[in-house]
Amino acid sequence: MGKEASGVWGQLSDGESEGKLLWEPPKLIFRGAVRGIYQGHALKNVRAEGDDLVLSDGTRFTLDPGQAAKWVHAILNPPSRLDKLGVKPGMTVVIDGVEDEAFLEELSTRVEPVEADEDIDILFLAAEDLADLDRMDDWKGALADKGAIWVVSKKGKGAPLKDTDILGAARGLGFSDTKVCGFSTTHTALRFVKRKGG
Repeated sequence: MGKEASGVWGQLSDGESEGKLLWEPPKLIFRGAVRGIYQGHALKNVRAEGDDLVLSDGTRFTLDPGQAAKWVHAILNPPSRLDKLGVKPGMTVVIDGVEDEAFLEELSTRVEPVEADEDIDILFLAAEDLADLDRMDDWKGALADKGAIWVVSKKGKGAPLKDTDILGAARGLGFSDTKVCGFSTTHTALRFVKRKGG
């Protein structure tokens, strides 16, 4: 979902240097002899001038020919949460225990969750404790060939489940982890697929 370019000439407020430019939504990061991290207001009026990506404060990065406009498009159109979670129209999506109203509302703009017990493309499973993860085993046979389970759990120091707990339990049930995604300000999501031959 991000972008990366090496050999970029950066003209920043505190100097100029060659370096690497990274777009890791919501941050634009420049790493060279001079460094900078830009987000929010700094990216509001980003524009392309020839081969230069120009920020609101006049900071500019010279990219390969034809790339500046593509970077501007990517920065001004960051992927939504549903894009990051891989939800596409027409998919069979099942919710098990996830009660985040904002997410459910957002989801319904792209696909209506259903009750299904086969050919599930994406299952969102809420996990508060290790016992909740046992349900992954129950759902395993209901997943489509390329189906995935997103385990949604609290994040942070007070979280009842650590990522390592979830990974260990899921791997023990024959799943492989493929991705992690910030789900909300309070929750994170780990993506699992059935392990080949598992």
